[in-house]
Amino acid sequence: MSSTLITDIATLVTNDPSLERDSPLGLIRDAAVVIDGDHVVWTGEASKAPATDNRVDAGGRAVLPGFVDSHSHLVFAGDRTEEFNARMSGRPYSAGGIRTTVAATRAATDAELEANLTRYLAEALRQGTTTFETKSGYGLTVADESRALRLAARHTDEVTYLGAHIVAPEFADDPAAYVDLVTGEMLDACAPHARWIDVFCEKGAFDGDQARAVLTAGRARGLHPRIHANQLTHGPGVQLAVEVDAASADHCTHLTDADVDALANSRTVATLLPGAEFSTRAAWPDARRLLDAGATVALSTDCNPGSSFTSSVAFCVALAVRDMGMSPDEAVWSATAGGAAALRRTDVGRIAPGARADLVLLEAPSHVHLAYRPGVPLVAGVWRRGARLV
Repeated sequence: MSSTLITDIATLVTNDPSLERDSPLGLIRDAAVVIDGDHVVWTGEASKAPATDNRVDAGGRAVLPGFVDSHSHLVFAGDRTEEFNARMSGRPYSAGGIRTTVAATRAATDAELEANLTRYLAEALRQGTTTFETKSGYGLTVADESRALRLAARHTDEVTYLGAHIVAPEFADDPAAYVDLVTGEMLDACAPHARWIDVFCEKGAFDGDQARAVLTAGRARGLHPRIHANQLTHGPGVQLAVEVDAASADHCTHLTDADVDALANSRTVATLLPGAEFSTRAAWPDARRLLDAGATVALSTDCNPGSSFTSSVAFCVALAVRDMGMSPDEAVWSATAGGAAALRRTDVGRIAPGARADLVLLEAPSHVHLAYRPGVPLVAGVWRRGARLV
C-alpha cells in the first residue's frame, strides 16, 4: 500500500462533527487529504500536509465524501416507459405497476439480471455514489427473491430482503398466505444473503399488522428492519419503524405531527426520495419540518424502473434544495452522512481519519454547485476504498 496526498482543494467537505462550526459539513478551505491504502489518515490545511508517496492536484476544486445511496431497487428486468408516459399524461401512480416488473424479472436469466445491475452501478459510480443499498422485491417467489439477493450480494454488503414489496399475483386472493410465505420458507432462503429486511407498508401493499409480522420475523432471523413508510397516504409505517427500531423509514411524504415527533426522538432516519415525487408528480416530502424537529434525514435515489428511474444522487440533492426546504449544506450532508446513518455505518459518508477513502472530486470550487448547477455532470473524479475509479 502507498499513501496519496490530494491537495489544492478549494473546499473539503469532511462531515466531521468536531469541525462543524457554521455548517454541518465540517468544511475546510484550502485543504488537503491523505489516503493510505483504503482509508483516510489525515485532513487539514494544504500548507500543513505531511509527505506522501503520491500526489494529486485537485486544481482548486471541491472534494466531498462519496454519496451513500441507502435506498435502491436495482435487481430487475424490463422497462416501464409506457407507464411513465401514461402517468405524465394524467394517470396517477399506484403500487400496482410493480407487477409489470415482477413478470419481466421472473422471465430474465441470472446473467441478464446481473448485467442490468452492474450497468446501473457503473452509472451511479460515475455520478459519485460509492456506497449503495439495494433490494429484492421483483421476484416474489422463493427462488426469484433468493437469486436476486445472491446477485446483489456480489456487489454490495448492503442487501435488503423485500419479499414484502407487494402481494405476489398468485396470492391476490389470499394475502395472509403470502405473508406466511414471506415470513417462512422465503425468509429461510433469503436471510443468508441479506443484512436488512424491508416491507412496503401502504394501501395496496401491506397493512400495519402484516408489516409488523414481516419485520418481526426478519429480526428473529438476524435481519435488521427498514420500511417503506407513508409514501402515498398517511399510515402506520413511521410509527411502526420507530417501534421496531428500524434503521430508516423511507419516503415519509405524508406525516402527522406525531410521526415527526417519533422520528425526532428515535434512532430511525427519515430517508427522503425526491426522485419518486419528481417522477410521479406527487407532493414533496417536507424536509424542513423534519429537520427543524431534530430528525435525522437522508437523501437517496430510490432508483427503480417504475417510480424513480434515476441513479443520480446529485439530482436528488438539487430537488431537495429547490422543492423540499433544504439548504445546500443540509442536502449534501443528508446524501452522504445521512445515508451512512440510514445504514448504521460510521466508516462511510465522511472524510476524516479512520474513514474509508471514498471521495468525490467536483468540477467546481464548492459542493453548493450540486444544487446551483442541476443536471450538469460535475463529477471529475471518484475514489472508492482508496482507488481512483473515475
